Amino acid sequence: MRLLVTGGAGFIGANFVHQTVAVRPDVHVTVLDKLTYAGNRASLDPIVDRIEFVHGDIADTALVDRLVGGVDAVVHFAAESHNDNSLADPWPFVQTNIVGTYSLLQAVRHHEVRYHHISTDEVYGDLDLDDGRFSEHTAYNPSSPYSASKASSDMLVRAWVRSFGVRATLSNCSNNYGPYQHVEKFIPRQITNLIDGIRPRLYGTGHQVRDWIHVDDHNSAVWKILERGRIGQTYLIGADGERDNKSVIGLILESFGRPADDYDHVTDRPGHDLRYAIDSTLLRTELGWEPKYPDFREGLAATIGWYRENESWWRPQKAATENAYSAAGEKVL
Repeated sequence: MRLLVTGGAGFIGANFVHQTVAVRPDVHVTVLDKLTYAGNRASLDPIVDRIEFVHGDIADTALVDRLVGGVDAVVHFAAESHNDNSLADPWPFVQTNIVGTYSLLQAVRHHEVRYHHISTDEVYGDLDLDDGRFSEHTAYNPSSPYSASKASSDMLVRAWVRSFGVRATLSNCSNNYGPYQHVEKFIPRQITNLIDGIRPRLYGTGHQVRDWIHVDDHNSAVWKILERGRIGQTYLIGADGERDNKSVIGLILESFGRPADDYDHVTDRPGHDLRYAIDSTLLRTELGWEPKYPDFREGLAATIGWYRENESWWRPQKAATENAYSAAGEKVL
């Protein structure tokens, strides 16, 4: 199998490439990545001699058409994905998440190539604490430029399936954590702060709930869908990992032998969604998928261990990330 992975130097994409190379040595992987700040070529260093890497933009239609013409399937991870950045400057999210997806869809349509589209649970908006969970039938209600751009890209995929017969599947996943995640993100930011002897930072009251899934579990589900998913179907990927942000910080502090309240409150993000929660029943019953890390504590411990052991990977990003938060007006309350 010849596989094109867009965004394969980003957090989830890089882990997908690592997993694919380790478990499926018969698959030839080509990575296409623009290497923006969230794409890190170093994430692929351990397997660089086992993949083909192309530095380029998914909105470059000529490049995309050439690459898609040489593969059997495309897994599309590439996206601008940080909510705070989308509030500061929405345009890159429109360009990458919408125009870039259009470019890929036109190419897979032209070459009749199988396509899987990676999306997020944030397209559904948020839930009250006593609501049920998102399902494949939940109406879209995005609340940020990031989630709106991802919702738009999902709709493009559905339209290309129906109008042009593109062989595509979609997945919407809950919050990922694990190795190679940029230190701007919630969990690695707290872990690396503690490694540096800095108190963790909690948005507002910390009552926002996220449904956490280890990145390896997300990617094993993607392979299930790619191989066995019904064309045109959306599958929700989740591991029943609901935790509020305050509890997550408490668990991280516990792992470092620190008191559960040894953190600082900082100003909340504008429009911060309250709760996400995924119902992954369809994925589990139809495709037989189960997570390797159903216990969030176990997955979190493995993640903390990885950041302790791989300081050389995250250290170059750390100071610039913290300076960016300060420049954006983050203040300890």
